[in-house]
Amino acid sequence: DEEVASADFVGDVRSSIFDAGAGIELNSNFFKVVSWYDNETGYSNRVVDLMKLMASQA
Repeated sequence: DEEVASADFVGDVRSSIFDAGAGIELNSNFFKVVSWYDNETGYSNRVVDLMKLMASQA
């Protein structure tokens, strides 16, 4: 597997993509997790989702 970079997620409509290969266990109770996202595209899609939900309940 190749490592990913932020440019790999430009235009991705998902809110966040968990990167299992980038996280580490700091101790048995504490983990560092990494998630990638395109803040403009992901956010915009969530706003559209919210608008659709609101319209369906009107």
